[in-house]
Amino acid sequence: MAKIAYILLCHKNPDAIIAQAGQLTAAGDCMSIHFDARANPADYRRIRTELAGNPNVTFARKRVKCGWGEWSLVRASLNAIEAAVEAFPLATHFYMLSGDCMAIKTAQYVHRFLDENDKDFIESHDFFESNWIKTGLKKDRLIYRHFFNERNNPWWFYTSYNLQKRFGMARETPHDIQVMIGSQWWCLRRRTIERILEFTRARRDVMLFFLTTWIPDETFFQTLVRHLIPEREIENRTLTFLMFSDYGMPVTFYNDHYDMLLAQDFLFARKISPEALKLKERLGQLYAAEGIEFRVSNEGRNLYTFLTGRGRVGRRFAKRFWEAESTLGPRRELLLVVCKKWHVAKRLVDQIRRETDVPAVEYLFNEESAGLPDLGGIEKTLGKRTRHRRALVRMLFEHFETERLVLCLDPADLDLMQDLCSDRATTRLLEIECQYSDDYLVGHARRVGLAGEHTPTGTLDALLPTIRNDLAHEAERIRDADFSHYWLLRETAPWSENTEKIAEFLSVSEEQAARVMSIDYLFSD
Repeated sequence: MAKIAYILLCHKNPDAIIAQAGQLTAAGDCMSIHFDARANPADYRRIRTELAGNPNVTFARKRVKCGWGEWSLVRASLNAIEAAVEAFPLATHFYMLSGDCMAIKTAQYVHRFLDENDKDFIESHDFFESNWIKTGLKKDRLIYRHFFNERNNPWWFYTSYNLQKRFGMARETPHDIQVMIGSQWWCLRRRTIERILEFTRARRDVMLFFLTTWIPDETFFQTLVRHLIPEREIENRTLTFLMFSDYGMPVTFYNDHYDMLLAQDFLFARKISPEALKLKERLGQLYAAEGIEFRVSNEGRNLYTFLTGRGRVGRRFAKRFWEAESTLGPRRELLLVVCKKWHVAKRLVDQIRRETDVPAVEYLFNEESAGLPDLGGIEKTLGKRTRHRRALVRMLFEHFETERLVLCLDPADLDLMQDLCSDRATTRLLEIECQYSDDYLVGHARRVGLAGEHTPTGTLDALLPTIRNDLAHEAERIRDADFSHYWLLRETAPWSENTEKIAEFLSVSEEQAARVMSIDYLFSD
């Protein structure tokens, strides 16, 4: 069975470190600790004293002063790894942790997972080709030598960097190494760790190269694992659940995140708030528990993005430059059916096709498989359709050889509605207002990735009011836009009233409108 040696890099909060070591080793696993040499010496002495009687805990023989972005973090990791390899000969896996990490599964689950997946788990993407780095230095992290810490000595850091650029002192990466980049929170098998240590002793040139790269903890292990281990034995992911805000800051978890964390397809989570004492207590007890079944829904990242985005939803109202001179045609008429319940809109437009012979396309800006004809490639992806929306719709008019066309849109697509309604063609908009049961909202949350099949009931109960308000907000924005040709079809309205709205929207007789509205299951879920 898997036996894990946790590699813990830490620099503060001795109480939390002592508790973390006790919790993780109680289930038979091990821990090697590197405590930053810059930190309070009294804290380090206390940790050593408290854990002295625990045979499953060891310490890096040499402590280094660590700085963010420096080689010192890699050196500290290697020192702790070397101590773990020597102290724990039966350890099968080595798992990198920080003091802010905690297990979100039981030891039983973790061991079974590693037994069933004989792979190294490390995120590693091509340094130069991937888009992993979002801001700041990219290739210059590698091709120039960085001797100073950007945060502690910014003047020296940038003076050295700019002088190297001025005098053309760029260097090549090691000729036989493909530099990779990814999260520093990995889990590697023993044979992989041993090969890495052998490599560090044999390849002084590579070690010297990484010694002066910037933020090497995101590249060193990621590169060596890919260099030493066959790709089929590597899972390109981290087993530690972590998220970053849209400002690039790590998301912190608190007491009320317990159920959500357990539902994620990860073994650990980072970062747990120091103030989340109840969460720490519950997670600490969890690791040693047995017989617990986890229902993984894995909606965490989508859910976070959705909830935090409600307060600052940005929309584009200006025309794109390639659309400025384009038009659908002044004599054409575009009929937009807007409904959040897609099946309701599809039933209605199917009736419109049947009773009026007006061609219709369903949710072409939302569904990849919208049944579009071959239009020379512009229809291939949602991105292309949205970027060239007017050109696409104009081509549909021409393909169907019609002056009238029905399209389905989602209420969230207000920018599309405004763009199309501003065209020289006549654009008419029919909004369908539906009732949303809790069951429907749960299904909607699952369809869009805000929840999974096993999302806890408590999480769903807390989420449903937000989703309901969000749908109401979408409808309000459409009505606030004050479109000149606008009709509202309501599920709660009398059949005769809705039939009258259909007649006006389609410019057809009352008899034709009645036939369009003849399906008694139009609003059924």
